Amino acid sequence: MLTLDALVRRARSGGYGPDPAEHRIAVAFTTTQAVRHPGRAYGYRNEVLSLRLAGAVGSCAVEPGELPAAALDDCVGATVHDLLDHPLRPVRIAALDAFLMHARPHTAANGARAHHLPAGSSLDKSRARARAVVDLLPPGPVHRVLVVGVVNSLLERLRERGVGYLPCDLKGGSTEWGEPVRTDALTQLDDCDALLVSGMTLGNGSFEPLLAHARETGKPLVMFAQTGSAVLPQFLGAGVSAVSAEPYPFFWLDGGPGVVHRYGGPGGAHGHGDPDIARRDGNPGGARRHGGAR
Repeated sequence: MLTLDALVRRARSGGYGPDPAEHRIAVAFTTTQAVRHPGRAYGYRNEVLSLRLAGAVGSCAVEPGELPAAALDDCVGATVHDLLDHPLRPVRIAALDAFLMHARPHTAANGARAHHLPAGSSLDKSRARARAVVDLLPPGPVHRVLVVGVVNSLLERLRERGVGYLPCDLKGGSTEWGEPVRTDALTQLDDCDALLVSGMTLGNGSFEPLLAHARETGKPLVMFAQTGSAVLPQFLGAGVSAVSAEPYPFFWLDGGPGVVHRYGGPGGAHGHGDPDIARRDGNPGGARRHGGAR
């Protein structure tokens, strides 16, 4: 069964080409954001750890204020091999993401389809990204989507498509339309026929139970990923049906044009993940906070 541990084992063994013991992180930084879009009742905060490896940047979202300052010092100058064993999960995920961004960048040769986002306000760009993400769901009948990591622009797009949804986020609260946000996604799995899941689940350990459900039931699992944008495409055909990958710099950092990289979904090839790992680990073919209210 394809797992994160399997990806790490392949990285360590040189299965992606570069040797992680010979590649060191040059720069480590955090990006902290607070936003409240005009016309929206609620705001939110983001914090992201990013690691620079050669020309690649890998990222993992963290709870604002929870990343120890010493984590940046741990990362700078360290080898990817060592950081894959770091005691902090966000550091391990960011290191794996940086390594895979370096070894398997978001290119057409690796299965990515560039989707350009227009310049505009923060809300304009949020809505443009939401269209790019939600439109990766199957075109056939999808009646209710489990949304893990509440992003109001995604919910708005689902509403435009006439698709029901179950919003989940461990922070709880309510959506822009006053709907209660569930705090335990796993208890909602039987009530959905598709999943739309934030890459932040990689950083808090809730990704693999959701992946297991998609594998067992065959339900579409679409990932929208700033965290682990290079990690999650490896799971295509092994439980993940589509990925919207958004490496640093993220859409919310400036008002200029941007790009997300889409894998799978309507119009895209499926199963472009890592078939060698899937076969070796016996895949037959195939929580803490889940995400942030936006």
